Amino acid sequence: MTPEQIAAAFRQARQASTALDAYPADELPASLESAYAIQEIAIGAWDDRVAGWKVAAVQPAFREKYPAERLAGPVFSRTVRQGGDTAAEVPVIENGYAAVEAEFAVRIARTVPPLPADADPASLLPYVEGVYAAFEIAASPLATLSALGPGAVISDFGNNSGLVLGPRLPMTVLTEPSSATAVTEINGARAGEGGAARVPGGPLAAVLFLARHLAARGRSLNEGDWVSTGAATGIHPVRPGDAARAVFNDTHVVSAVIVRAGS
Repeated sequence: MTPEQIAAAFRQARQASTALDAYPADELPASLESAYAIQEIAIGAWDDRVAGWKVAAVQPAFREKYPAERLAGPVFSRTVRQGGDTAAEVPVIENGYAAVEAEFAVRIARTVPPLPADADPASLLPYVEGVYAAFEIAASPLATLSALGPGAVISDFGNNSGLVLGPRLPMTVLTEPSSATAVTEINGARAGEGGAARVPGGPLAAVLFLARHLAARGRSLNEGDWVSTGAATGIHPVRPGDAARAVFNDTHVVSAVIVRAGS
């Protein structure tokens, strides 16, 4: 299948809220470049604007074929929801892939210009409006997407289906990642714990990666964009009917209820 056909298969499945039985091609994308080419086609055909980006780690087992420490995918405006003490309803495709990840979401204050080669994460601070408690909704029509690795994940919007935002957090999350904690509960039971230090290099390192990555694609991080910086407590599978709650620094809450897409 062509890149256009792969992008169309995922797009149509998402639009119809229908699960896919297998990756829609005989072979997975052979490189990062080919996977992002499919993603660009899919972004261009999607009927919503990009409101931000998710960043995730590339697991070491896949780095020989896909030589990068992180990957990226778009977050679309209609999938950004508020979910503090009142839980946000989050639709996922039944029999597809669905997980929640407690994350530190960074809001961009102004467009990030091309960065010098020696830029470090702290150099991004002047471009940051704030950092917020959040859930990334990692979801796809394909249940095996994550297990297939970065090529498959990147080609389907980076396995993203939204962002649930909670309250603003102190900026020390970015300057002192070890000070920021997070705990995730699924249906009232503790599912994982961690914090900003669990994101390699801290959340600002993810923003620095993304700024450089987007520049290489002819894109940029712009005013108002959200950056979901990486899993802070782990990846927690969910299904329709589940309730997810994360508590940051013992006081700041983000919450979501998972519902069946298309119902």
